[in-house]
Amino acid sequence: MTTKWNSADIPDQTGRVVLVTGGNSGLGFHTCRLLALKGAHVLLASRSSQRGEQARTDILQSLPDAQLEVIPLDLADLDSVQRCAEKLQNNLDRLDILVNNAGVMAIPRQETVQGFERQFGVNHVGHFALTGALLPLLLSTPGSRIVNVSSTAHRIGRMRFSDIHGLQNYSRFGAYAQSKLANLLFTLELQRRLEHKNADTICVSAHPGFAATNLQNASAGEVGSRLELIMMRVMTALLSQSAEQGALPQLYAATAPDVTGGDYIGPDGWMQSRGYPKKHRARDTAYDIEASQELWRLSMELTEEPFEILR
Repeated sequence: MTTKWNSADIPDQTGRVVLVTGGNSGLGFHTCRLLALKGAHVLLASRSSQRGEQARTDILQSLPDAQLEVIPLDLADLDSVQRCAEKLQNNLDRLDILVNNAGVMAIPRQETVQGFERQFGVNHVGHFALTGALLPLLLSTPGSRIVNVSSTAHRIGRMRFSDIHGLQNYSRFGAYAQSKLANLLFTLELQRRLEHKNADTICVSAHPGFAATNLQNASAGEVGSRLELIMMRVMTALLSQSAEQGALPQLYAATAPDVTGGDYIGPDGWMQSRGYPKKHRARDTAYDIEASQELWRLSMELTEEPFEILR
């Protein structure tokens, strides 16, 4: 694996179909744009149809021949997830890559439509349900990949199964770290189950390092803290890399030929905060089989068992 892998190294994607959640901004936007540039038929999933269409327009300005569709998807509502999955199952005959990219970060406690703590609900549960509903399509597509986007914040994460929705004790950053650890536990448990079924589909994970996206400003904005907003802007200006650079690890995970199931890709620079894609080992807690199985059981219960095909 070269330490300087960049967007020019993305293999030709002609004929491949890709779904990217949160494709209207940040990492998702650049993932959509670069895969479209390489010839993929890109499905840009967005909670806001207006922002999704604006992102599509922006991409088409520089890539007028891009194959790009906007797909409505609200990961905070499992009914929306189901509608999205049903539409795709009815309209597609293949799905080569699913990039579970969308997320929220360090917000005050809120709940999803179904009553889940919002960070856990959007970052993990919504993607768990979407992946399960689309798995038959993925399994029928040779060499398909599922990419779950995590964060270095998983290193301070702890699965609080006795209070998973933060009803007794809620920490903004603690809940975010828990959701990012959940992304990795889900990745590795799903990969184990795919291997048990001898599936051609693989599941991998990636993280962007410290990328200049809207997540940081949105987090401070939700809290209403001007001081935090100023601090976030200063840190972003001094320490971050661009959103396009931050998207490289998930693009590598989605397309590079040497990727194998369970891989974890992040930047190669200082503290994995910036740089070019490289395979890493996550914190040991991400490889806890007992925790991953408990998360799987809980997630199946919350989402009405979308993974029956892997039973």
